Amino acid sequence: MTNVTLDPHSATQPASARVSFGADWRGRKVFLTGHTGFKGGWLALWLAQLGAEVRGFALDPATTPNLLTAARLSSVVDDVRGDIRDAAALESAMHSFKPEVVFHLAAQPLVRYSYEDPIGTYETNVIGTARVLDAVRRCPSVRAVVSITTDKCYENKEWLWGYRETDPLGGYDPYSSSKACAEIVSAAFRQSYFNPERLNQPGGHTTALSTGRAGNVIGGGDWSLDRLIPDLIRGFEAGAPVRIRRPHSIRPWQHVLEPVYGYLLLAEKLLSADAARYATAFNFGPHDDDAQPVQWIVERMTEFWGDGASWRLDPDPSVHEAGYLKLDASRARAELGWKPRLHLETALDWLVRWYKASIAGDDMQALTLQQIVDYQSLTLSS
Repeated sequence: MTNVTLDPHSATQPASARVSFGADWRGRKVFLTGHTGFKGGWLALWLAQLGAEVRGFALDPATTPNLLTAARLSSVVDDVRGDIRDAAALESAMHSFKPEVVFHLAAQPLVRYSYEDPIGTYETNVIGTARVLDAVRRCPSVRAVVSITTDKCYENKEWLWGYRETDPLGGYDPYSSSKACAEIVSAAFRQSYFNPERLNQPGGHTTALSTGRAGNVIGGGDWSLDRLIPDLIRGFEAGAPVRIRRPHSIRPWQHVLEPVYGYLLLAEKLLSADAARYATAFNFGPHDDDAQPVQWIVERMTEFWGDGASWRLDPDPSVHEAGYLKLDASRARAELGWKPRLHLETALDWLVRWYKASIAGDDMQALTLQQIVDYQSLTLSS
């Protein structure tokens, strides 16, 4: 990696630190739900680095440690704690801020936990999404909304080819089905209140709404329970064999910066004069050869980590999980000019470096920003 130190609020940044976006994010007001989570934390830090004025709205971090604390996010964003199911608190935080862009990432994000708390999962992922969009429709400053769901929102038929945005939605488990419901809620709000056909027309509205569906996202700063990479890191750090369930299940693995870059590009398109064209759903998935089995990930993580890292098979996984899942990101490639930049082995190397630096007590805000800079350099060179 290059040695570039960034001040997120500096007016002048080296060329390698400037992302190739068309819109000027400096001074733009962005309301971000879920900034205390893994993906939301990376997005919040990137936005702050670009010069945006970010207000985050979320519950306390779900784990200790967490990315919010490790990367000192509260020093670069307006950190507001609240529940997206609380309409009054949500609307007060959003409307007083008068944002131009809303990124909605707050969610109950875990498949296995959704079996333990299905009602809470539906309340957060479905009703919470409706609350966010209902607050947006009464907030005239908002021009662009990117609502984040998941690759698991599709009716999974274990196909060998990737799912497209027009394929049927579904979900075997409470989490997956709740995210399919969130897509349906978003589509209903789009047609009812943010209809692309009326966008920027006389007597119409000025808000464009899109949804983003990403594959299995990995990277530094994720300490979630019952998720492959955090489970591996905890086991490796403790020097204990990690129990692995369903080693042959195939997932569309990608570094967290890949979809986050897509969300930023999508928001830019929604701010453009041609916004109606982009008010729809977009998949963000990895290179075809990066859809790999769990065992492939585990073996390479073990190799990269070293220090006696090991794993063993869990003979009795307790809940259903899909065996094969893959996304077709052709629409994002064609319409947004987005494509994955990091191959999977590089993504694994980056995340191992991140966690080892965290364990060593390094400055994790600086390292996280550095990985953003290094990723940006890839977008400028390709």
